[in-house]
Amino acid sequence: MSQPLPSHLADALASVPSAPLCVAFSGGADSSALLHALASLPQARSRGLRALHVDHQLHPQSDDWAGHCRRFCASLQVPCTVITVQVDTASGRGLEAAAREARHVALAAHLQSGEWLLLGHHRDDQAETVLLKLLRGAGPEGLGGMRAQRPFGAGQLWRPLLGLSRQQLRDYALAHALSWIDDPSNDDTRLARNHLRHDILPALQRHWPQAVDSIVHSAMLSRAADEALRAQWLDAFATLHRPDDGSLDAAGWLSLAPALREPLLDHWLHALGLPAPTTAQRRQIERQCHARPGQRPCVRWPGTELHVWRGRLWALPPGAPAQNEDLLWHGESLRLGDGGTLSLSLPDARLAEPLRVRTRRGGERIKPAGDRHTRELRDLFQQGDVPPWRREACPLLHAGDELVAVADRWINERGMAIFDQAGALPQWRPGR
Repeated sequence: MSQPLPSHLADALASVPSAPLCVAFSGGADSSALLHALASLPQARSRGLRALHVDHQLHPQSDDWAGHCRRFCASLQVPCTVITVQVDTASGRGLEAAAREARHVALAAHLQSGEWLLLGHHRDDQAETVLLKLLRGAGPEGLGGMRAQRPFGAGQLWRPLLGLSRQQLRDYALAHALSWIDDPSNDDTRLARNHLRHDILPALQRHWPQAVDSIVHSAMLSRAADEALRAQWLDAFATLHRPDDGSLDAAGWLSLAPALREPLLDHWLHALGLPAPTTAQRRQIERQCHARPGQRPCVRWPGTELHVWRGRLWALPPGAPAQNEDLLWHGESLRLGDGGTLSLSLPDARLAEPLRVRTRRGGERIKPAGDRHTRELRDLFQQGDVPPWRREACPLLHAGDELVAVADRWINERGMAIFDQAGALPQWRPGR
């Protein structure tokens, strides 16, 4: 090892703020070496060093692995918390991605304010990540690989070992006679990363011994290019994004160069808590931006549906099938079927007589207060720019059999009298 692991970590700790430390501890060789080396450093222990282990419950031995992690941490006198998660295997994103998402959510939820979460990713992991991103058609941001540091949960995520190789960490673990977990899934070459690790990279290194160094160097250059482009597409995002409804100007987005257009789209989606599309889905979005007036294109992928409507892009999580609702409402905050809420503008206000809350069944009409004509809901929704995906979930308020209000958008004279008596108006917060 060119530099002993504890010395490498001591130098790394000296270069970052003095924050509490927490290790994401899988029990494998890499995280075991990281935790053991940190435990040998007084400057790490003085920062409240602790460990988090996520039990995915995907292997029959997962309970045994959790027990091993507890014993390993106890031998180092390092506190260890085991988090059990349920992996959504039916999400359509693949087992690896679903497990990673469940793990990240759990770790973020258990990270304390200002705490730094240390991961055992190393140089070889970085090379594998860059190759995977390349094969998926990523741009500079993806080809930049894993960031050494970024915000995470209530604190920061930190990868202090990206400059070291897998073999260096394995040598440390062997030299200190550490025991670790060998997850058999890591040998399953049907999984993309394992295929790269066990088959592709060794073949590359036989022909190009410097392959990992070259890949990591290219990642560094890609990261620098990404940072240079980031300032440009962030400026464009500020112009194209409409904060009040979260939509994006379709024509303006489409006019950007691909190097700006693609990361801007990813940034927008991730800010909404949604996954990014594949290359094929991006091309479909671009084609749908040219849809004729009156069309309502929608591009779907696991976890997201993206609508092109009124010249703008709208992204939201997939909705559950529409269900007819029939609820009694006294003015309290009412949870609706789409996840939205209906309430009164004053929290303590209540209706003298409850209203019946229903969703559309078809053919509804209302004469808004101050309007000379009775209007069909279909026309009101179109004229009022209510997005099509919200119309079926829009709460319709009835007094007896009479439609007196369409959410908080249109209210007839009888509805106005009812709300005047309560001293408050309805407020609708759509779920999507």
